[in-house]
Amino acid sequence: MSEFDVCIIGAGPAGIAAAMRAWDFGKQVCIVEKGPLGGSGVHNGALSSKTLWELSRDYINACRRDRGYIAENVEIDFPHVVNCVQRAIGEKVSQISEQFAAFSQPRPGCPNCISLVRGSARFLDSNTLFVEGNESSRSLKITAKHFIIATGSRPRTLDEITVDGSLIMTSDNMMDLMSFPRSMVILGAGIVGCEFATIFANFGQTKVYLIDRADRILPFEDEDVSRVCSTNLEAKGVTIHHRAKLLSMEVINDQVEYTIEHHTGGKETIRVERAVISVGRVPNILGLDLDKAGVVVNEQGRITNNNMQTSVSHIYTIGDVSTDKALVSIGEIQGRYAIEHIYESTDNVPSYDNLSTIMFLDPEVAAIGLNEQQAQDSRIPYRVSVYGYSLVNRAIAMRATDGFVKLLVTDDEDMRILGMRVLGAHASTTIEAVSLMIKQDCSVCDLAELLHPHPAVTEGVQECARMLLGTSIYKPQVFQSDLRLSRVTYSD
Repeated sequence: MSEFDVCIIGAGPAGIAAAMRAWDFGKQVCIVEKGPLGGSGVHNGALSSKTLWELSRDYINACRRDRGYIAENVEIDFPHVVNCVQRAIGEKVSQISEQFAAFSQPRPGCPNCISLVRGSARFLDSNTLFVEGNESSRSLKITAKHFIIATGSRPRTLDEITVDGSLIMTSDNMMDLMSFPRSMVILGAGIVGCEFATIFANFGQTKVYLIDRADRILPFEDEDVSRVCSTNLEAKGVTIHHRAKLLSMEVINDQVEYTIEHHTGGKETIRVERAVISVGRVPNILGLDLDKAGVVVNEQGRITNNNMQTSVSHIYTIGDVSTDKALVSIGEIQGRYAIEHIYESTDNVPSYDNLSTIMFLDPEVAAIGLNEQQAQDSRIPYRVSVYGYSLVNRAIAMRATDGFVKLLVTDDEDMRILGMRVLGAHASTTIEAVSLMIKQDCSVCDLAELLHPHPAVTEGVQECARMLLGTSIYKPQVFQSDLRLSRVTYSD
C-alpha cells in the first residue's frame, strides 16, 4: 500500500494542473490515469478539434481565388490530415510525459515527487483507493490525506440512438474516420456541433446537415452572432434544419437514415454516410464507487460540492466532473484553487465573471462576460457599442471584413465593462485586456486609453470603447450599417 499527501484521479488538464500545484507545495503526489495522458482536452477535445479547424482554415485559404494568385491542384487527403492532428497530440503528450518523468523521483534539494499510476481507480473507503492495473502496471491500494477527482467528461448519448463509433459517432470517434464522408448529419447546434459543421464544410468534401431544435444555432448567444455564423455555414453548403425535432436515427444498409419533423408538422427522411451526436457531455464517475467513500451525487450525475469540496471534506472535484462548463481553462484554474484551498486554507473561490471562450467557427467567435441576451434576461441596464470589422485596418488588410466587435458596459457614469463579443478573424487575440479589466471592475475609460499596435484587430475594441465615450474616430451617424450605439433600460 502506498501513502501520499494528495491523490488525483485523472491526468487531463485539470488533474495535471492540480498535480503540479501540489508539487509546488512540496507534497508527495499520486496521479492515476487509465487512459492516455492529457485526457479529452488533448485527444478528443480542444487540441485535436482545434488543430483540425486550423487545417481546414489553411485549406480554404489555399483555395481562395480573390487574392491575386491562384493555387492549382490543391489536393487533400484525410489520412494525412489526421496524421497532422495526431502529431500535434503527440507533441503535447510528450511534454506531459517528460515532466512526469522528471518529477517521478526525489532529487537533491527537492524531496517531493509525482508518482504516475496507470489503471482504473475505485474507492474502497474515503481514505483508500484501489487501482486495477493494466497490461503494463500492477494493481495496488493507495491511501492519501486528500483526494481530487478530475475524471473529466464524455459525450452524452441518447437511449434511442445506438452509437457504434463508426457510422453513428460522437466527437470521440472523429479521428477514427479513414476518409472524408460524402455526407454527414450532426445532431446538436451548440458549440461542438457547429464547430464540426464548420470544419467539414471548410474542407468542402462533405455535404453537412445540422439538426437544430431551437429557433437558431448557438441559442445562448446574441441573435446577431448566431445569424452571421448561420449565414456563413449555409453559404458553405451546410443545410441547417432549424426548429426540427429528430424522430428517428438508425443504420440501414451501411448508411444512416434519419427522420425529422419540421416546425410546420412536415416530416423529412434523409440518408447520409455518417452521423455525429453532439448533445452535450456527462461526467465520468461510473466505476469510482463513490458511495463507498460517502460522496454524494446529485440527480444530474454530478458530484455535489462546495468550494470544490464534496460531501466528504478531504475529497475534492474539479473540471468537467463538477461543472457543466467543459472548458480546459476552468479545469486548470479549479485544479490550482483546490490545492491552494487544501494547503493554504484560502477561502477564495474561482470567479467566472471574466470567463472567456473561443468558438472555432467561421469566423471565429471570442466571448467574455455578459452578452445582451443575458443582460436582458437579468434586467441589467446597459450600454452597448458595435464596431464592424469593415472599418478595422487589420481586417481590411487580411481581406477578412466579415465580423464585428460588441462591447457592453453598465448604464451609469462609471460605465464598468460587463462583457464583450468579437466575431471575426483573430478574435481570440482581443480577450486578455478585457478579461483583466472585468476582473478589476474597470471602466470603459481605461480600455479606451490603452495603446494598441497598428494595424491590429484590437483597435476595433478600442474604437468600441471610444464610441461609448463619444470620442470614436469613425462616427455611427455616418457609418450606420457598420456602427451601432445603444442604451437599454427597463421601466419599473
